Amino acid sequence: MSLRNRLIGAPAAAPAASASARARAAPLRALAAGASPCRREPPRRADMEPLCLRNSWCSSESRYSICSRAAGYPENSVTLAPMRLYTLSKRHFVLVFVVFFICFGLTVFIGIAGPQAIQSTSEDHQVNSSSLKLKPFLLNSGPLSTYNQQLWLTCVIQLDQSDDTTIQTSFSMTVKVDGVTQGASKTFVHNKVHNRTRTLSCAGKCAEIIVAHLGYLNYTQYTVVVGFEDMKALKIPIKDVNFTWRTYNPSFSQVEIWFRFVFVVFTFMVTCLFAHSLRKFSMRDWGIEQKWMSILLPLLLLYNDPFFPLSFLVNSWFPGTLDDLFQSVFLCALLLFWLCVYHGIRVQGERKCLTFYFPKFFIVGLLWLASVTLGIWQTVNELHDPMYQYRVDTGNFQGMKVFFLVVAGMYILYLLFLIVRACSELRHMPYVDLRLKFLTALTFVVLVISIVILYLRFGSQVLQDNFVAELSNRYQNSAEFLSFYGLLNFYLYTLAFVYSPSKNALYESQLKDNPAFSMLNDSDDDVIYGSDYEEMPLQNGQAIRAKYKEESDSD
Repeated sequence: MSLRNRLIGAPAAAPAASASARARAAPLRALAAGASPCRREPPRRADMEPLCLRNSWCSSESRYSICSRAAGYPENSVTLAPMRLYTLSKRHFVLVFVVFFICFGLTVFIGIAGPQAIQSTSEDHQVNSSSLKLKPFLLNSGPLSTYNQQLWLTCVIQLDQSDDTTIQTSFSMTVKVDGVTQGASKTFVHNKVHNRTRTLSCAGKCAEIIVAHLGYLNYTQYTVVVGFEDMKALKIPIKDVNFTWRTYNPSFSQVEIWFRFVFVVFTFMVTCLFAHSLRKFSMRDWGIEQKWMSILLPLLLLYNDPFFPLSFLVNSWFPGTLDDLFQSVFLCALLLFWLCVYHGIRVQGERKCLTFYFPKFFIVGLLWLASVTLGIWQTVNELHDPMYQYRVDTGNFQGMKVFFLVVAGMYILYLLFLIVRACSELRHMPYVDLRLKFLTALTFVVLVISIVILYLRFGSQVLQDNFVAELSNRYQNSAEFLSFYGLLNFYLYTLAFVYSPSKNALYESQLKDNPAFSMLNDSDDDVIYGSDYEEMPLQNGQAIRAKYKEESDSD
């Protein structure tokens, strides 16, 4: 039966026809009945496709914009570029998390099998128990290379006392550092004797004292002369003094170089693929997550530090400081990303700089300024004085520490407020609640893993004095290094995957979502009576087809 006969013989009101199907069939009924004096042939697909490509407005009525307006956003809301997140089923979400945990677990296992980060050499010096005055100690570091990166000298004083004795006293320590070249000729690293006050704390066993720290190595060997003064106030004989040299393990340095290089290559590939997937969409149509990913991925490239090998080629403090700067910039950008997304997902359209961005940049900027100031402060002072410690300048350090903790507390409260507001307002909105739930779930997993790693590393002292860069918060093994770097890298890779458009996203948005072109693919029955798939409910961005398929089979 021809289309004309079927249209003429069609019932006036089909029970299964929807409103949209009747609206689309009306012009065809009029055409079949001869109402128009100018009879036209139906448009062919080959003629209509160039028109679609010329008119970019054809994709403006995409399902993402329709859902956002139906959810309560204004009519002039911006059409968002599609995300792969909308097309994932529950099984795909589980698979995404499984792959994330597999990749993270693989890096942890590689780190466990890797070398120790710190290697140490001890020297035990016996002391005459009848004398309270200590003679200067001459210490030799042994041969070093650039793969050792840094050098620490610590000491532990053992007193001739019972285990239940508690002592805390201050004394003066002098240090003179000489560098030894390959020709065994000595040169002064710091052409003076440094004098600092140290505190001896003993509760059964005396605490370790950091004597000196060199942030980079200019020489292949060092000799250090250590003197103890004002020890008469101790009034307890000293049994012996144990000195320990600590440096980075050269094997760990090689592992660090290779894995940083691997992460740099992977991050560069992910960045290029993400940019390639969004190249056909206007930047003004990107979602806020996609815009932020275009910023975070290049910063992640800097976080992995492609300039890290310069630390082994240039004897300077600059490569290490540059690495610390890159890390602080990326971490603060990640904090800013969370604030902007949880707030921006509720605010569609124009986001004013003063009311939207300024409070967030202000809080995160203070955190970045505090962290960079502490790092530069420590580095500059150590360049002039290898005995410098932040505990020496106690007043300024405590003030900076209180400032940092107060600003961090403000950030946490602000972030929790935005999360609660977003969850309460957007939980029933299609597509938007899916974006919110996925980001919250993945971020929660990453934060829990980070807290567990920090607790295993520092214990209950994670918020005490060792949060500043010193020996106690350097990596102890390869697992700690790979767990931190792997966690953040795989977190960004996962977000880039779900926020990038699918391969055929542009084609589907231009042809499938436009009613004018979707008619070209409909059958005659779909045109007249309507398609069963038009009014299907959505679940995770996909139509539930099983139920309707069973009904059609039964007919």
